[in-house]
Amino acid sequence: MKIGILQCGHTPEAVAADHGDFDQMFMRLLGGHGFEFTTYNVVDMAFPAGPDAADGWLITGSRHGAYEDHAFIAPLSDLIRDIAAQKRPMVGICFGHQIIAQALGGKVEKYSGGWSIGREEYAFEGMGQISLNAWHQDQVITAPKGARTISTSPFCEHAALIYGQEIFTVQAHPELSPTIMTDYIKAKRADTIYPPEVIARAIAENAKSTDDARIATYIAEFFLMPGRQTHV
Repeated sequence: MKIGILQCGHTPEAVAADHGDFDQMFMRLLGGHGFEFTTYNVVDMAFPAGPDAADGWLITGSRHGAYEDHAFIAPLSDLIRDIAAQKRPMVGICFGHQIIAQALGGKVEKYSGGWSIGREEYAFEGMGQISLNAWHQDQVITAPKGARTISTSPFCEHAALIYGQEIFTVQAHPELSPTIMTDYIKAKRADTIYPPEVIARAIAENAKSTDDARIATYIAEFFLMPGRQTHV
């Protein structure tokens, strides 16, 4: 199965040196399931010819806001709607979670409660409590029609959404293992937009394990769901 990775941002150079860009993180996360990957740097305006360029699609995180005026936002939103219309499987992570919701009629805002950085606990339908690393302030405030919330936390109401059998999105970052998160914090902790107490908590929580492997299995099984029909 060919998975097209729509890369909506790039990791900091200090992180990329040891861990690669977002696409490489996802290739490792989803390794062992027989997927073939092709990356499209949509943040740099490199788009696929259309939804049929891949069997399934994964949209990465980004430092940009889904509601901001960037050149790639409108064509990416159009592509999301085209993929959804063909019922090809699509997965969104963090910004991907948000831009899919917005493109399909939901609402994304900068959350008044501030930043979530580091390990968070989520109640996940059918899986109980799941621990994943987060890095966001923007959130899906209103889910689109047809989307169902399957994960939540006290900080994030719509922590994961599922749209029928075709779309799964999650606000947290299963690709950011504790090891990667250590380097991410080192690379970004000096930025004054992040409250010191939030960074301090992220450092303390990073000593604990996360459930990246469980979500990786969920995503892989979602892509490989038997009986799914596409309409080209």
